[in-house]
Amino acid sequence: MSNKRATIRASVRELRNNLSSNQQLIAAQSLKMNFIQYLNGKKNTKKEHIAIYFSNDGELDTSLLINELWDKGHTLYLPVIHPFNGANLLFQRYEKNSPMKANRYGILEPKLNCTQICPLPELDYLLMPLVAFDNQGNRLGMGGGFYDRTLARLHQQHWQKPQLIGLAHECQKVTALPIESWDVPLKTIITPNKTYCW
Repeated sequence: MSNKRATIRASVRELRNNLSSNQQLIAAQSLKMNFIQYLNGKKNTKKEHIAIYFSNDGELDTSLLINELWDKGHTLYLPVIHPFNGANLLFQRYEKNSPMKANRYGILEPKLNCTQICPLPELDYLLMPLVAFDNQGNRLGMGGGFYDRTLARLHQQHWQKPQLIGLAHECQKVTALPIESWDVPLKTIITPNKTYCW
């Protein structure tokens, strides 16, 4: 099964990396509109606590969405690799003036400040990157397992918050993914074209 997952991962990464800068810009604009429309559809006027991420490796660009969410007064958090357990993530508040550093993958994250960490159940939404997704809401990540391990305990408890939402280009959708026991499925995935709910 791992070979099949690796094959899917490689082919879909190639698809999204082949998108032009103009296609990426249009996709980022559509993502921003689709997610804001999704939030508005909840008919909830409170300011949300939303974990998001910096795009990497051809992922759907989140920068326009980040600025829009700030403009609307929401509180944002970015993943930080756990300093003592390097296989898990923490979510730290992210503001325009937050001091940043590159993690071991070269991705920027806030410099660790324990007073700015948000416990998972206090997040309203957790926006997650993915490499591929299928018709049942299954998610295939980059292979590091960071999100699956971080969410494993909550997944066993049938938690209500945060709501997990995957973000992806439409070209990342496949018919069916080979699933492992540790995979955390998603009930919502938002692409530039459509919002999928299961």
